[in-house]
Amino acid sequence: MEATVDHLSAAYDDFMAAAAAVVEARAQSGGEKKTAATDAALEAFKQRWELFRVACDHAEELVESIRQRIGSECLVDEATGSASAGSVAAPGIRPISAVRLEQMSKAVRWLVIELQHGASAQGAGGSGGAATPNAGAGGQHPEEGGQ
Repeated sequence: MEATVDHLSAAYDDFMAAAAAVVEARAQSGGEKKTAATDAALEAFKQRWELFRVACDHAEELVESIRQRIGSECLVDEATGSASAGSVAAPGIRPISAVRLEQMSKAVRWLVIELQHGASAQGAGGSGGAATPNAGAGGQHPEEGGQ
């Protein structure tokens, strides 16, 4: 993460230096709007702008990845009951194992993929679950009890 921040900071510094170079080239041109120096400075500015945008995109991707990981960890903590002792569990909802949560998550992902590809409409009369390897064969897991 520190490397990403350093890269973003360096890209910003380069971008600001290129902006200053454009202003300086315009000032030195004596009022002419188009000179070789201003064109070169503007081209460098454009390149630095693109590099800065790429650095911002990378930083945004990192932040989003970390946000998703934290959200997933919180979900697992809540589901498995390993959240902080001060939190109050919802009444009537028992914790499940992390393994079972992962199995259910995979099953949901497979169902979403099936729905996106239209396979669920074709297989509605068939086996109806061939693509859900971890969904189980209708048997209940110990964590589910008599639900």
